[in-house]
Amino acid sequence: MTTARQVRKAALYLREVEEGTRSETITFSVRGKVFVSITDGGVVQFRLPEEMIVDALERHPSGERLVQRGTVIGFRMPLAEIDGQDLNGLVRQAWIFRAPKRLAAASVEADTGTLPSHSDLPTSIGKPATRALLGAGVVTLDDVAARSKAELAALHGVGPKALRILAEVLQERGRGFVS
Repeated sequence: MTTARQVRKAALYLREVEEGTRSETITFSVRGKVFVSITDGGVVQFRLPEEMIVDALERHPSGERLVQRGTVIGFRMPLAEIDGQDLNGLVRQAWIFRAPKRLAAASVEADTGTLPSHSDLPTSIGKPATRALLGAGVVTLDDVAARSKAELAALHGVGPKALRILAEVLQERGRGFVS
């Protein structure tokens, strides 16, 4: 059974996300635009374009179109009826749909695990850790040093090996993780 905690973790993993509440509904927004919410009745709602709504409805027959003032704006379904992997995918799709184009494009680019030219992250941390860090907006060692070890460890893809390598590189430069 998927929980609101899992929605929170998936949403807050993405860049520039803020959590809020509106009329007893938990909302997650990017630059002021809500992309996912959870009602007090346990229904998760995703702001999605039509083609993604159609796909979501095919995969989740218990879901339905989310309509606001007569206009279809997304997809909704009981939170308990969606598995974690599908939830993560839908949260990400909704974020990409609602995020500013440049921000969304940078996140999609991060999925490749290719380091930008200005990055000084060590390649030895591996592709999963690189993708996770880039997806969270961590592009340089300065960005790494501004985070706690626990915060980085919470990112899906950043394991003990990557943390050890990052700690070693930071130590070589006379730095460390934030406590």
